[in-house]
Amino acid sequence: MNNMSAPDVSVIVGAYEAMPYLIRCLESVEAQTLGAHRIELIAVDDGSTDGTGEYLEEFAARSVVPTRVVRQANSGGPSGPRNVGMGMARGRYVFFLDADDYFADDALANMVAMGDRAGTDVVLGKVEGVNRGAPKSMWRRTADRVDVYDSQIIFTLSAQKLFRRDLIERLGLRFDEGLRTGEDALFTMEAYIRGSGVSVFADRTCYYLVGRDDGKHVTKSGDYTHRFDSARAMLALIHDLVPAGPKRDRLLVRPFTVGLIQQFGPRIVKESAEIRRHKLELAAPLMAAYWSPEVARRIKVAERLRLECVALGRLDLLDDILKYIRAGTEPEVVLRGRGRTPHLAYPHFGDRRAAIPDSAYEVTIRDWVGKPGGKSIEPPRLTRQRRSLTRRLARGVRTWVKGTR
Repeated sequence: MNNMSAPDVSVIVGAYEAMPYLIRCLESVEAQTLGAHRIELIAVDDGSTDGTGEYLEEFAARSVVPTRVVRQANSGGPSGPRNVGMGMARGRYVFFLDADDYFADDALANMVAMGDRAGTDVVLGKVEGVNRGAPKSMWRRTADRVDVYDSQIIFTLSAQKLFRRDLIERLGLRFDEGLRTGEDALFTMEAYIRGSGVSVFADRTCYYLVGRDDGKHVTKSGDYTHRFDSARAMLALIHDLVPAGPKRDRLLVRPFTVGLIQQFGPRIVKESAEIRRHKLELAAPLMAAYWSPEVARRIKVAERLRLECVALGRLDLLDDILKYIRAGTEPEVVLRGRGRTPHLAYPHFGDRRAAIPDSAYEVTIRDWVGKPGGKSIEPPRLTRQRRSLTRRLARGVRTWVKGTR
């Protein structure tokens, strides 16, 4: 590539055994309405044997998008190729495009425009799943700036976002090549916390997240010990970067409810005694260091109870709760105290011998009575706030009506 002015976006594609998905992926880069002259593509073939490397070189030779191809021995994961690509990037922004996925035609134009307008360091473009699920809660509205500590963006930490390259270079951000999974979450969370703002573009789909028919998506691979490594790294990152208090507590919800708790789901009931004990051993130091009543109160009761059992080291109690949840039983709502605070009477509620505190059963955020998405329930504070708002609105309407007579 010659020394022309820097492109707006460096699209980095790390590819391993990516055929035939790579074809549509690269076509979507060529189709960007941003314009080929405002994009550079850096593609890293990570030791593929299925023709991925050859196809990348063929694409680079004919495409109007300036393309550089690196072919290297397999590194064992996506971090190495992404880091290689970052070291070569010249764009004002960087986007990590997975070789299985593809862009909407106007994706980069919309995200670059938003980043430039808002002056933010990270731009999230709406994601849609193809043959797989995709996160949804953070796409309710477009926002030039969102509060990292009071939004749903912490539940989308994949690398498929637009990052300002100045941020990457200023912080020395790189993907942790020692992690076998969750390396993108660590990278993105640090960018959220230490960057100069995050934008959300939710008006139209920007990115199509593809589930491979052959089931070889990288996030499905790896044994359970890698998940604990990822949770440990994320918990430590949040603890180190955010001072103690409500903001840290809010962010800690993410690694407990996305990552750690999945290791103590219904499957554990059928696992061997050795694996069950090992999982508890791996979790024990994490629960001791980072689990707290303040974090627990930000989590729904059914999930909180599972984590409380893990913190207590009680697989017997966990089994009881998992069986109850799996049976679809709807817990009784028990009102306690002067404030008539609702508690969900899952197994061992009020059983002093079990050592699970009653506070673990208390409804502290909007929750579900039983199955998620079913009958909802709210803590008294939220209920009172909504009733007060309704009364104020009603009074305002009555006053307005009287004034018009």
